[in-house]
Amino acid sequence: MTEGRSSAAAAASLWERDAEIATVTRTLDGLRADQSSAGSLLVFRGEAGLGKTALLTETRRIAERRGCTVWSARGGETLKSVPFNVVRQLLQPALVSLLPEEAREYLGDWYDIAGPALGIVDPGEGSVDPQYVCDGLVAAVRRLARREWPLVLIIDDAHWADQETLRWLAAFAERLDDLSVLVVVARRPGEVSGESARHLEAIAAAAGRPVNNLSALTPEATAGLTRATVGRHADDPFCREVWAVTGGNPYDTVELLAKVLDSEVQPVESRAGELRALNRAARGGGLVDRLNGLGIDATQFAWAAAILGTGISVDLVAQLASMSTEVAERCAELLRTARILTEPDPVAGTETEAGELEFVHPLIASAVYNSIPPAVCTAMHGVAAQILTETGHGAAEASRHLLKVHPDDDEELVEQLREAAREHLAVGAPDAARRCLERALEEPPRPEVHAHVLLELGHATLLTAPSVTIEHLQSALAMPGLDGGQRVDAVVRLSQALLHNDQLEEAVRTVEAEAARHGAGPVKLRLQAVQFMWEGIHGETVSQERSRRLAELAGTCTGRDNSERALLILRGFDAMTHGENAEEVLQLCDRALVNGRLAPGLGWTDGEWGIELLMMLGSAYAYADRLDRAESLFAEALRAYTGAGWRGGHLSLANAFLGLAYRRQGRLRDAETTLREALNLAERVGRGLPLYWSSTCGLVDTLLARGHVEEAWSIAEQYGFAPPYPSTIVLPDIRSVRGRLLLAVGRTEEGINELEAAEKTAASRGGHNPVLAPWSIDLAKALATQDPARATQLAADARRQAERFGTDTAIGEALRCAAALETGQRAVRLAAQAVAYLEASPCQYEHAAARVEYGIAIRSVAELNRGLALARSIGADGLAAQAREVLETGRGLR
Repeated sequence: MTEGRSSAAAAASLWERDAEIATVTRTLDGLRADQSSAGSLLVFRGEAGLGKTALLTETRRIAERRGCTVWSARGGETLKSVPFNVVRQLLQPALVSLLPEEAREYLGDWYDIAGPALGIVDPGEGSVDPQYVCDGLVAAVRRLARREWPLVLIIDDAHWADQETLRWLAAFAERLDDLSVLVVVARRPGEVSGESARHLEAIAAAAGRPVNNLSALTPEATAGLTRATVGRHADDPFCREVWAVTGGNPYDTVELLAKVLDSEVQPVESRAGELRALNRAARGGGLVDRLNGLGIDATQFAWAAAILGTGISVDLVAQLASMSTEVAERCAELLRTARILTEPDPVAGTETEAGELEFVHPLIASAVYNSIPPAVCTAMHGVAAQILTETGHGAAEASRHLLKVHPDDDEELVEQLREAAREHLAVGAPDAARRCLERALEEPPRPEVHAHVLLELGHATLLTAPSVTIEHLQSALAMPGLDGGQRVDAVVRLSQALLHNDQLEEAVRTVEAEAARHGAGPVKLRLQAVQFMWEGIHGETVSQERSRRLAELAGTCTGRDNSERALLILRGFDAMTHGENAEEVLQLCDRALVNGRLAPGLGWTDGEWGIELLMMLGSAYAYADRLDRAESLFAEALRAYTGAGWRGGHLSLANAFLGLAYRRQGRLRDAETTLREALNLAERVGRGLPLYWSSTCGLVDTLLARGHVEEAWSIAEQYGFAPPYPSTIVLPDIRSVRGRLLLAVGRTEEGINELEAAEKTAASRGGHNPVLAPWSIDLAKALATQDPARATQLAADARRQAERFGTDTAIGEALRCAAALETGQRAVRLAAQAVAYLEASPCQYEHAAARVEYGIAIRSVAELNRGLALARSIGADGLAAQAREVLETGRGLR
């Protein structure tokens, strides 16, 4: 397109755009006014040809005239499968200006996470959590934006942006309140579905203002544009026909008027009948005919350019179209003159190579691409992939072309796609990896490789689609190709996917069936351990018979390998939940460690056993009064998952259980902060999953301990903390916490019913730990007035179970309960004993509560002040208020 044509196109697209330009101008002025002001997001939506790109070009011009830095990028129809394509374009100006040392400094801790996605750091081995990569990109862009204020980010054709970029943009748009940056997005309506559509909806919602829907030109504007282009002598009927033919579409109008000029059609009513034929030649089939009229070489050049989609250089097109450079240069000039190709528009990207080209409009690119005969299109994609591979580009970069190649029983193609999938997983793009592996299956792979591809596909979808993982792994296990160790790994991974998909019973049956195929030995022992693990998580399968079988099997274990260590952990956890002797629980757990640390292969990020086993280990320590070791384990989990880039369910659970350790210690402020983070992470993974319940339950329990009853109720209402409950065991005990919450808000009858339901559950499981599930203590206190005999019996049972368990916390809490049911000197003696036990306990909240209760019982100012100081130090605001109120009244104190 000549400079004059470009100006005409831009002018056409800006007719009747005064309101949009005024919005842009006001927003830019607000951006420049104050670096501490909140950021802004503008979304322009319109059908193809309505001038979105021209409006963004004008936005760039206005912004640069006001001294703003502008970064821009554009989605591409044939590039949607390339992960992080658009965000890489967007940040290219910032990234190319930074030395590696500067990039590391600006990106900080996110360098190794966001760097591979941005293409500035080589990826590591294995998979990276896509949520962590998204968070890293958000943090990276926020840091770069602060450096470049005032900054404008422009994204054109967002409907064709890759899913990974849209995920980042949606997350980034939600965090503009404290970042002074303007984001401008243009897109067509429709065009997308699935996750991409959800992200675009989130982006529109984050704008906080109505989406700017661009409209077609009015007849008056079309007439003005017509006369400005072909001459003031254009008559009214001719102008009206231009509008009727184009529907007021600015792009179509400009192209039609160009044809009018080229054809020397006089702009008068008598020639208006020729406009429809001219318009057909400008797009669709007419454009293809016009392209064919330029000759075979020019047509093949245009086809090759459409196949490439981006980075269109004469040299690269010449290779792909198998023509000499001289012929390619001649074709490029022909296509420029024909307004099919042009130099890159400034808004479409950043710095470009000399001689680089792009299609004048996405409509032309689509028409050219769709006109390529299918067999030729497939062949050219294959050649494009080969060229990229031979020139040193990775398999992932070539994969967008490989995905288009027709299946042909090609072993090499299968291996290329498997390698591309590994590269995609390493940068946090599991959906791109899934597409590669699904395409590899269509080839198809050789029989001995087929099961391995299915296994890899199951791994790629584990974090994002457990149900899909289940399907692929079940198929892999049903065919030959997996040897003993790989098969067992696949079975265990399948059982994990079933667990994550809330199919616990099937997870247990799957492992049990595989264990039956093996004779005595390490493999069978591992599968038995996994089966016991899932049964331990599945509340409905926890029974006295299971505990007997587990104790019998664990009794043969010395801890010589990880299967035996796993069984020792499982036995320790089971013994803890049933309130068996705490010393024996600790001995079992300690025997599962190697020199006080997790054994090699049993680490938090090791895939053989998974997170659940180690959560059981840490929980056993937490409720058996070894809170130092529990905190150390869960803090190690947090470090491991953060360092590995796992931002999904694993990190949520690590925060939830570290919060549990803090809550048990009495570090209530730390517990609340950590549990809120756990809940935020759990929200991203999905409501209703066990990890979501753990976070919610732990937070409600902590808020109750802090005395923030109204907030605890609000959290419960907001996050659905009410029946029906999950079938998995949740820590803290879900019914006990829910019952305590109901009692705290005055819904006494409902609270008693909830605690009695917990009593029935405990009976079905053959007993309970009164610290882990303190329903008996809370129920005894709730029934003290209406049913004192039953309350006394419950308190006595709780004390007996506590003494059986034997920890200072368990006995101290049982004594506190007994004291609350007594009066006079007996109440005082029991309260004093409770203080003595809980002072030796690592649980400072319970100690503070016992101290305040004892101070009230003996009317001691000194004891109340000690309790008040301890309550304040741990963040137990309600307990502190209770002590302060008694001290302030002062009646009867000494």
